[in-house]
Amino acid sequence: MALESFPPMMLVSARFLISGSILLAVVKARGGQLPSGDALRKTAFAGVLILGLGNAALTVSELFIASGMAGLMITISPFWMISLEAALPGGQRLHGPTVAGMVVGLLGALVLLAPDLTGQSLDRSLLRGFLILQVGMAAWSFGSIYQRRQAVGGHALAVGAIHQLAAGIAFLPIAALVPAHPVEWSVRGVGAMIYLIVFGSIIGYTSYTYVLERLPVAVVSIHSYLNCVVAVVLGWLVYREPFGWREGSAMGIIFLGVAIVKSQSLRGSRDA
Repeated sequence: MALESFPPMMLVSARFLISGSILLAVVKARGGQLPSGDALRKTAFAGVLILGLGNAALTVSELFIASGMAGLMITISPFWMISLEAALPGGQRLHGPTVAGMVVGLLGALVLLAPDLTGQSLDRSLLRGFLILQVGMAAWSFGSIYQRRQAVGGHALAVGAIHQLAAGIAFLPIAALVPAHPVEWSVRGVGAMIYLIVFGSIIGYTSYTYVLERLPVAVVSIHSYLNCVVAVVLGWLVYREPFGWREGSAMGIIFLGVAIVKSQSLRGSRDA
């Protein structure tokens, strides 16, 4: 809904500049300490990856696909996070059940992307949105693992403030240079922006940075389920986006695959 009023890159930059500034003010008011030196650079880099590239990809993908469909596709993100964690040095090794679960999840993605049974060709907009989201999910996952492994410390509010300010500043020149439609002010668009700032950035993302350093990767990636449910429900209620047998079947298959992967990952965490 925010895209009804704001161009994609402006939305990404403005949202995180505002939310990051609010968090920074809260940290300062509470007498908190911000990362400095090398820790500040590493934290800012992670923020650009997670929130800059990750959210920019999501925002741009919704120019090609419905928000509910984007929410369904985001459920694949745990596979990215767990695969990258296994591929990086010192990461948790992949086991047979994990690979099997990933295959099941990819089958769900194929069901989601497959043409309807009427014989029509693959929707190019759907495929384009899917590929853009994969770039965003890879960036989000790598940035999250990078932040987790650096162990730079700091309160979740401080880390969240740096992440969001870094993403907002990094995308400010992009927002200025990329041609886009002018801002079209509307109550619904501004309301959606406020919702994203308060619930998505300040509350939601601060919670994410808190659990990122305290819980296993398999547990942290559960946030994608909540995003999926919210996106599908809002898309259906507000825009009357379709949600038929194919979308429902794909969601069930992907959830099954992720459940298999997570059960193996949690078992490995307990055995470690």
